[in-house]
Amino acid sequence: MTDPAAPLRVAVVARATMPLHGIGGLERSVRDLVRHLARLNVAVTLITPPPSIARRVTVDPFASPNIQVRHVSYLTFPLANRRGTTILDRSTAYLLFGVRAGRLARRLARAGEADIVHGFGASVLGYTLGRRGSPAPLVLNPQGLEEFGATGRGLPWGKRAGYAPLRSAVRRCARAADAIIATDASLEPAVTRHLRLGRDRLWTIPNGIDLLEAAAFAGPAEGAIIRQRHGISTGETVLLSVGRLEENKGFDVMAAALARGARPGSPLSATGWRWVIVGAGPFRRTIEQAVETHGLGAHVLFAGRAPDEDLHAWYEAANVFVHPTRYEGSSLVTLEAMAHRRPVIATRAGGLPDKVRPGTNGWLVEPDDAIGLSQAIVDATSSAGQLAAMGAHSRAIVEAEFAWPVIAERHVEMYKALRQAQRHGPRAQGQGRESAPTRSRS
Repeated sequence: MTDPAAPLRVAVVARATMPLHGIGGLERSVRDLVRHLARLNVAVTLITPPPSIARRVTVDPFASPNIQVRHVSYLTFPLANRRGTTILDRSTAYLLFGVRAGRLARRLARAGEADIVHGFGASVLGYTLGRRGSPAPLVLNPQGLEEFGATGRGLPWGKRAGYAPLRSAVRRCARAADAIIATDASLEPAVTRHLRLGRDRLWTIPNGIDLLEAAAFAGPAEGAIIRQRHGISTGETVLLSVGRLEENKGFDVMAAALARGARPGSPLSATGWRWVIVGAGPFRRTIEQAVETHGLGAHVLFAGRAPDEDLHAWYEAANVFVHPTRYEGSSLVTLEAMAHRRPVIATRAGGLPDKVRPGTNGWLVEPDDAIGLSQAIVDATSSAGQLAAMGAHSRAIVEAEFAWPVIAERHVEMYKALRQAQRHGPRAQGQGRESAPTRSRS
């Protein structure tokens, strides 16, 4: 019988982690979870593929006596050279990895080396294939549920058919899980609907940000330097957007909103302003054409893909962060801007309403609403004296709810409840919306 006072041992299973396999949202979440659990004296075994050849690192990001890394091979296809990024890969090679990685986690649990197994998506598929029940409680973080079309407008029939094996695998993992994580309160309905489960096993624990890391990348001095480097004066208002340049990010809507807001005689037209876009992607030419059509070229800077130091310097350089996305998951970039004390204009998409509180730290508008977005931009530029206070609220919200020390404690709370419940038989009850962190009132 497990001693409830014994240190926790957790096996974290994921198809990718930063920096071994990339710098995306999943990769960052896995890295931060593992490192912050270790800082709370949780013994973590990370099960993940070997480092990508092109991403070998010289500094071990998991150098801690509380972290052990176990690699499971990920056999992909020649045309799927970016692991997990094609429909073919995610419905075949990824599932094969999930079988093998999940079975390793099962062996660790049976050997008493893991009290909890925490899987991301279908990476723990093999853990559900045993015939004698689960040797340790299973936690599932389904991430953005892209394969279900949960963060967008549904899936085209071709994608829907191609993702069918992956959807089946994720639902199998959800049925076997003792706890399922929703990363935002506003995403709870999508998680329960697509995974076909009740709320009794649902825990709402957000993705977060490492505040010390953000501060180390850039501060006010770096913000001033990057403004100077690009010829932006201290008196100009910088509206910053960050994201991959693709249709779902809504940057074409932003161009239309700016054209409307900058009409002669408007508050925006009376001030110097720049719209800075950090990111790269296939939609860039379309955005450029929208900018040209609306005559905004002199005010728009395409900064391209930026290293972390430059990205965080842009947060410091900005007056307002604008995220006009059509659909979204948790939005790490919004949290990063908030960590740098920036007010936010965003759409009511995905987990953004959990972060942006109208009248407190920003403005919320409907996706694809160029008129509403334009009005929010005009309001922000007309409220220059209030922006610093709103940015301070942004920072307070992050510190109270989305900083990794807070989030790691929430995970440990869940793990201990599951371990305690295992000793008595029934599954630990999730907490649904009530489990979301208390919102900052500062």
